[in-house]
Amino acid sequence: MANFEIIERESLHLVKVTLQNETIRTESGAMYYMRGKITMQSQAPSAGGFLKSLATGENIFRPTYTGTGELYLEPSLSGYYILELDGSEWILDSGAYWASDGSVEVGIERNKMISGLIGGEGLFQTKVKGRGKVVMVTQGPVEVINLQNDRLVVDGNFAIARTGAINYRVEKATKSLLGSMTSGEFLVNTFEGTGTVLLAPVPYWQVMMLRQITASIPKTSR
Repeated sequence: MANFEIIERESLHLVKVTLQNETIRTESGAMYYMRGKITMQSQAPSAGGFLKSLATGENIFRPTYTGTGELYLEPSLSGYYILELDGSEWILDSGAYWASDGSVEVGIERNKMISGLIGGEGLFQTKVKGRGKVVMVTQGPVEVINLQNDRLVVDGNFAIARTGAINYRVEKATKSLLGSMTSGEFLVNTFEGTGTVLLAPVPYWQVMMLRQITASIPKTSR
């Protein structure tokens, strides 16, 4: 399998992929530059895939890169997270998919109508499954929450991925409508069952700002 590496340069993050006669897939337009004997291919989808794309808004053109060399993906102020699949299935937040090993199957998951429309996740999300690595776009450092027949309630769109066995729904923050409206947390995303949820609650720009403030504080000698 290809080697994925996240590199930080002057507050920007980018992904370096090293290929040894291997194949990876990326989001359309993700390439920054490449070195070596690497061939890019972008095939037109089937008629069924094209119609599904029109219905879901999902990108149908995800090019593959095959060969030996180095591929760099576009730098961003956002961050990246490498998820390793061991045969499991994951549901990713809309826009979170960035790249993956060629062995990983990339598809679409349909949410329940109400949860998708009012929960902020959308009616359709990207589904990945199989074995290999998946690179995700994240707004900040990732926190891993493991559930064992448990319930997790998350405000906003802080959850960026979940394992396929987790039950996802949107519900009121409290039992009463008035209580939910006055709590400041009217609707929340609820994840229930056994599996894993990934959260990214703190944007990287806040982390960078904190680093700059900390670095500017004069060091006192003892």
